[in-house]
Amino acid sequence: MDYQNLLIDEVDGILVLTLNRPQAMNALNGQTMTELEYFFGKDAPNRPKLKGIIITGAGEKSFVAGADIKEFLNLKPGDGEIFSKRGNDIFFLIERFPKPVIAAVNGFALGGGCELAMACHLRIAGEKARFGQPEVKLGIIPGYGGTQRLAQYVGKSKAMELIMTGEMITATEAHNLGLVNHVVPAGEEVQKAREIMAKIMVNGPVAIAKTIAAVNAYFEDGVDGFASEAAFFGEATQTDDFTEGATAFIEKRKANFTGK
Repeated sequence: MDYQNLLIDEVDGILVLTLNRPQAMNALNGQTMTELEYFFGKDAPNRPKLKGIIITGAGEKSFVAGADIKEFLNLKPGDGEIFSKRGNDIFFLIERFPKPVIAAVNGFALGGGCELAMACHLRIAGEKARFGQPEVKLGIIPGYGGTQRLAQYVGKSKAMELIMTGEMITATEAHNLGLVNHVVPAGEEVQKAREIMAKIMVNGPVAIAKTIAAVNAYFEDGVDGFASEAAFFGEATQTDDFTEGATAFIEKRKANFTGK
């Protein structure tokens, strides 16, 4: 795909994916969603050296300030549900991606932007970042998983308050609520994400992928998370990575994982 709204910079296995619509506060229009769908569905899975992805926004003001509201006005009866389901499917590609995805939130993460950040496995926020689901102010509700993931991260009662008031919260408040993993000075979001990614990358790639799948299983309807964990654990014990990791531990040396 000829990306129009995404910038891709991959160095030493870490790929920085920048949403590049600063003139529109990086709002998620249809083209951007199509590019995200292609990137996580077809492009990223076929990058053999890829070890992790950092998502950030272009400019200093906004990570993603929401969806492109102008596109909503053209929705006909029945279109809204289809629109929402497609957005959820795209964000599931991120949430279920088998390599770590970290959101480096460098400004406003509102509406679809907050939902995008929540679909990532971890979130790093600059001290000027702001989070919120203000859709009710437009007479609609979150449509890309906001009602579900926000409740998972901050609890039902607080999620109800934030969504029904539509109010923004600061990076520090988001951290205190458990929505954000770390708060850093403005401009250092990607650097902190790289530091965390480096700590993850020394571990077994197969184990990381199975960890992501096992934790996600807890939140999937009709799925026994404990049974999923047991199955993934069993699969992990039969990998070359486990043999190498256990042997390296016994021999008191650094493991050389191959991802097999």
